[in-house]
Amino acid sequence: MSGPAAAVTTAKATEEAFRAASRGWTTGVAVVTTRADEEVFAKTVSSFSTLSLDPLLVTVAVSRHSPLVAAARAAGRFGLSVLTDGQSAVARRFATPGAGRALGGFTVVPMRTAVTGAPLVDDALAWFDCRLHGTLPGGDHTILVGRVAAADRGDGDPLLYHDGRYRVIDPKPLNP
Repeated sequence: MSGPAAAVTTAKATEEAFRAASRGWTTGVAVVTTRADEEVFAKTVSSFSTLSLDPLLVTVAVSRHSPLVAAARAAGRFGLSVLTDGQSAVARRFATPGAGRALGGFTVVPMRTAVTGAPLVDDALAWFDCRLHGTLPGGDHTILVGRVAAADRGDGDPLLYHDGRYRVIDPKPLNP
């Protein structure tokens, strides 16, 4: 075999190759949040997915070393807020190590609660208020499985993440 296909079949699965290939996948951007006692925890994630309609389940992968994982286990709940294209500052804030933990809340990022008491980012494109259904090991991450207690959709366009940068949808349609 020759050409690009031959190169693909001989490429080694290294961390560098994995990261480079992953940058080709465009995802939405969300913030996972929880409250344990008086502390609020938040982390920007791009590894969120709906899982099931019966029961209503979602998943999100968080670094297993993140204090958010232990807090979600202790609280038994978490929230997911899908960010709009106008919320890149929120995404950057909670992507910064150590910036997603506060006593009493985050004064610069308005949040509210729905059913479970888990914090949700105000003005999000969509949100899911979840009870912790379970956790799964995922290599260097822990996969939180949430049973959705409430969810809703707001207005706007999604914030996207592609090739290591935040992006927005091009308003020009491909096929008019």
